[in-house]
Amino acid sequence: MILRFAAIALVLLVPAASSAQIPEPAQQTEAPPEPSTEMRFQAWLSDFRARAAGEGISAATIASALDRLTYSARVVSLDRAQPDDSRPQSVPLFSDYLAARLVPARINPGKRLASELSPTLRAVEARYGVPPEIMLGIWGMETSYGGYTGNFDLVRSLASLAFDGRREALFTRELIAALRMIDSGVPRSRLVGSWAGATGNPQFLPSSYLTHAVDFDGDGTADIWQSRADTAASIANYLKNNGWVTGGDWAMRVSVPAALDRMRVVNTIEPKSCTRVLAKHSRWIPVKEWRELGLQPLDGRTWPADDTLATLVEPDGPGKGAYLSYGNFRALLAYNCSNFYALSVGLLADQLRTGS
Repeated sequence: MILRFAAIALVLLVPAASSAQIPEPAQQTEAPPEPSTEMRFQAWLSDFRARAAGEGISAATIASALDRLTYSARVVSLDRAQPDDSRPQSVPLFSDYLAARLVPARINPGKRLASELSPTLRAVEARYGVPPEIMLGIWGMETSYGGYTGNFDLVRSLASLAFDGRREALFTRELIAALRMIDSGVPRSRLVGSWAGATGNPQFLPSSYLTHAVDFDGDGTADIWQSRADTAASIANYLKNNGWVTGGDWAMRVSVPAALDRMRVVNTIEPKSCTRVLAKHSRWIPVKEWRELGLQPLDGRTWPADDTLATLVEPDGPGKGAYLSYGNFRALLAYNCSNFYALSVGLLADQLRTGS
């Protein structure tokens, strides 16, 4: 109690200071709230608009494609959920992969389409050198002959993926290409497809459309969405542009002797592209030497010319199925860098070949 009165007395004895002499209390500054993902996406989109204009995209296309565009968390989630084949446990067996795809529901419609489109497919083959069954093999694997082409808005998907940054360069390039498609006359409403930005019957990315799509039916539009002739020709043109050789086969299934020393055939040159996939291939060896090593064709196939170069591919490992792949197999890999995919396309094509 004494201390309390003393303190009060002391305060009363101190002269009052002017308001100018009393320091302002320190302001409590709080960090600004983190901007929402949508806010950051809109800021990114504003910068991208300037880039698109600098790339020569018209103001009308930029407005029609990007106005009211929003971020898609679902697309980014799907992208991040893709399996990483650097982890062996995440990679299925090829035998399981094939069993889920080489099914009557895919084979039978392909055979019907081969019959219905025979004149068109032969005309496409005459121009590009790609057999009808290979065109149909890709068409069937990609979209079940147009049965499902995807319902994601391509511009929104590509913009979300470019903004996310995991593969920023790729998706920014494809977004610019999508805008070029609109500038070239493709309706904005046509740009619908997979979450990863592929569209139409052959599931072309926008840059592939600009480079490889063909107006084969002569109506003035390379229509890979509704024209079956344009679809087949565009697939064939893609393969030809990526090295398909007329008259060449893609691969054949073979038996491999248990005693084969795989170190004798290992590829010591690191691939420059499609690295993980091609790392599973042997070096290029002439067919004559493969025969001398004891390999044998299966499924009624016969050896090609002795000097034909081939690589050994064992997708599930030694002793679990093997193929000798030829140069045209690399064109299939250019379409989708996956041994599983390329083998499945070829094996579906074998089922669709006339007379099989």
